[in-house]
Amino acid sequence: MYQSQMLIDGRDLPLEEGSGRRAVIYNPASQEAVAEVAVGRRQDARLALQAAWRAFPIWSGSSSQKRADILHDAADRVRERAEGIARLLTLEQGKPLKFAKTEVLSSADVLDYYAEEGKRSYGQWLAGPRSRSIILRQPIGVAALITPWNYPVDLLAWKVAPCLAAGCTFVAKPPSLAPLAATEFVRAVCSAGLPAGAANVVHGPGGEVGAELVESPISRKIAFTGETATGRSIMAAAAAHIKRVSLELGGQSPFIVCADADIKAAAASAAQRAFSNMGQICISVNRIYIAEEVAEAFTSELVAAAERFKIGNGLDPDVDLGPMFSRQQRDKTREHIADALEKGAELLSGGSEPEGQAYKRGYFFLPTVLGRADHSMRLMHEETFGPVAPLMKFKSLEQAISLANDSPYGLAAYLFTSDLKIAIRAAEGLEAGGIGVNVNNVVDLQAPFGGWKESGLGRELGRWGLEAYMETKHIRLGM
Repeated sequence: MYQSQMLIDGRDLPLEEGSGRRAVIYNPASQEAVAEVAVGRRQDARLALQAAWRAFPIWSGSSSQKRADILHDAADRVRERAEGIARLLTLEQGKPLKFAKTEVLSSADVLDYYAEEGKRSYGQWLAGPRSRSIILRQPIGVAALITPWNYPVDLLAWKVAPCLAAGCTFVAKPPSLAPLAATEFVRAVCSAGLPAGAANVVHGPGGEVGAELVESPISRKIAFTGETATGRSIMAAAAAHIKRVSLELGGQSPFIVCADADIKAAAASAAQRAFSNMGQICISVNRIYIAEEVAEAFTSELVAAAERFKIGNGLDPDVDLGPMFSRQQRDKTREHIADALEKGAELLSGGSEPEGQAYKRGYFFLPTVLGRADHSMRLMHEETFGPVAPLMKFKSLEQAISLANDSPYGLAAYLFTSDLKIAIRAAEGLEAGGIGVNVNNVVDLQAPFGGWKESGLGRELGRWGLEAYMETKHIRLGM
């Protein structure tokens, strides 16, 4: 059985060291044990933070060019190990191997991007009649990086790359039930020549390891991706030391289909964003609003697209969708569907586990399409995090925008139309951090990513992601 150790102060901590506690990681496609991992405690997190603090002057004191060279080397090393890391990701999380490999390779691209972006963090020189002002951008210090299980490598790379490029050091806490691939990613990065302690990984529960990382006075920056409720707790704890916080939290993304949209393209796009990774994506399509004139045609196309997905073990190269991550996620999806049906929704496709012996042991679920949805249903205002697409008709663009904004979340929103004026009106009126017009993805490595309202605080990616790990200093010189 594969064994995953914690990484503290430049070395792998044997399973018998630290707390001595261990946990077993199970494959959600079969419930078979695939790995044994060390489970840390507060003391382990404290040791990692101290190691990061000792390494900070060394790493922050290096030139941006040296940091760039190491990050580029780290990207190459991640690519060299992509097959092995991707396989671990599929075994622990369930997503098809081809998509797991895409995620790992994407993380290498993030390292390359920030290797160069780190060299562009320019200061300023301002001239006055009797003084000069120098504006500097300097690294914050030690960062605590806490990441979820749905994209455990990519979302960690979004934090690790700008953190290191800025000159910060870090302690990462990968998801407790899916720490394998994320840990191997950091191990690959460390092998590129980081000073001991610059990058650390501690496994363990949020109530112990996560709490120490957030509450310790050593950490000056917290970057978290996960549930909104946890984000609130982190904000409250970080307030004790007025720490810098970046939070990428829950989503409840609307998808608007206008009467003039390309219906086939819109349906294919909605299906891909609603059901990929079994709907376990923060920017998944959660609610679909369709103009009355095209509702029948769009619904027919969407149902057909949903029923074309091949479901199975992620190690099967022909599979489109793997299992859901856990029994809890599948049960929540069932509950939301049941609630919708009780309140008048119509089941158009899916709604249950697939039949067959191959699906008996895993957490499989069919892509589900529901008609006649309305805002009395839980899945129209809570985050399901499952493969469900509820449909609701609208009469006017103003009504569609109002319905889309009727949510405490504001991470992403999508719109399909062939009219530029409609696209601009809707994009400006929708309350979300990212708007996709005739596309089903709002992520661009060079652009800011983050949410409005209860979907988060701060931005990742692009230059905004780098600035999140830096402080601004003004030096005024008398002349």
